[in-house]
Amino acid sequence: MTTSDRRVLIVGHPRRDDMPELVRVVLDRLAVDGMRGRLLESEAERLGLTDHAAVEIADPHAPAADCEVVCVLGGDGTLLLGADLARGSGVPLLGVNLGHVGFLAEAEREDLAATVDKIAAREFTVEERIAVEVTGLQNGQTIFSDWALNEVSIEKAARERMLELTVEIDGRPLSTWACDGVVVATPTGSTAYAFSAGGPVVWPEVEAILVVPLSAHALFSRPLVIGPESVVAIEIIPHTEGSGVMWSDGRRATDLPSGARLEVRLSPEPVRFARLSAAPFTDRLVAKFHLSVHGWRGRGRSSAQ
Repeated sequence: MTTSDRRVLIVGHPRRDDMPELVRVVLDRLAVDGMRGRLLESEAERLGLTDHAAVEIADPHAPAADCEVVCVLGGDGTLLLGADLARGSGVPLLGVNLGHVGFLAEAEREDLAATVDKIAAREFTVEERIAVEVTGLQNGQTIFSDWALNEVSIEKAARERMLELTVEIDGRPLSTWACDGVVVATPTGSTAYAFSAGGPVVWPEVEAILVVPLSAHALFSRPLVIGPESVVAIEIIPHTEGSGVMWSDGRRATDLPSGARLEVRLSPEPVRFARLSAAPFTDRLVAKFHLSVHGWRGRGRSSAQ
């Protein structure tokens, strides 16, 4: 493969004023190595970069096809957009954080040029993260299907009414809750919505599914961690006044009629991330959440150190 055949899909935050400048940095660095940066046509036009020598317009039906990396410029929300665009291609995502936490990002803004150089030099490893698939049914008939990297959340549609639902695990009923909703998350999503709802942080290499109720009025409403082969089903109790809405990664909404059933299971297709360092997840957790490690000495360190 020649360098002219090497491509990187570039996905930028849609509302940042500095995005033309940042994308141009990526394109200029790729051009040095004879590579091309692929953009959606609408993005290239919005950014005023359609005439850049290194720009290639993406096929909207398969934007990441034949790319080496999806380079995402933004926060975790933009990275979830990148994951959606890369779905089905097997191309890894590499996030450059322009937001506040940027938990999924691999680099910071000030490292942008060096990050593109590492992409060109193929100086990265690839890590796989599990995703979930969800199927919606009504009267036994499939009415929609979707997927999520972080979480599927089932929430009440109206602020003034609770959502009544029953949770089923592996074909057996677990509990009925009157609640604001329930989050079904992956380990990657354990530091997102599920974390805010009181769920545990799960290391990304753990294959598990989290079930986290939202403000449930019940004696038993603890977060659950279940195995990767388990299937979580959530049924909205029919003939109740509250209706629901399902969000996939907080990006795609689907209205849920009374009596709807949602089945969530592990997706056979993981999401791939490009990693620039072998730093453990503990270090990422400490850095992103600004955790205090004062007093830690570590194995073999004396009190005098």
